[in-house]
Amino acid sequence: MATKRKAPDTAAPPASAKPGRGKKDSNVIHFTARNPPWSYIKLQLIPQPGYSSANAPLDELTTRTYLSSALAQFLGVTGTAISIDIMKVENDGANKYAWIRVPRDDASAVVSAVSSWIGGNTSTGSSAASANNVAWRVCAKGNFLGAIVNGSGADLFAP
Repeated sequence: MATKRKAPDTAAPPASAKPGRGKKDSNVIHFTARNPPWSYIKLQLIPQPGYSSANAPLDELTTRTYLSSALAQFLGVTGTAISIDIMKVENDGANKYAWIRVPRDDASAVVSAVSSWIGGNTSTGSSAASANNVAWRVCAKGNFLGAIVNGSGADLFAP
């Protein structure tokens, strides 16, 4: 039976032996994240004009309800089991945005579910047309939060 052995440690040449490099450069660490566990998605809520939800602010509870409805409609009970973390909800005038975090393996299913969903508040009237007054638009998707936030990303967690 073969056993695994650790390769013997070899001493690196002194930093002064490398041409053009100082001692500070010898402490540089390179890190590559190949499979991050999360994906981040920026969504925009698109209300249909003329409905009461067009002017209503978006909050975390409404966001969760809309996302759960989209996942249940697209994937059934399996869709409601997908873990979704709401990172931030922003009401910027007429624009309503939500940043969410999902497991990386489920990100494509979430994007498909929310981009094909049309729904909303059924309490605005008794007709079936009133239930179709909002939809999600996927603005950005990425494995790193900084990749989907405009700017440095510092404003994402600002109160």
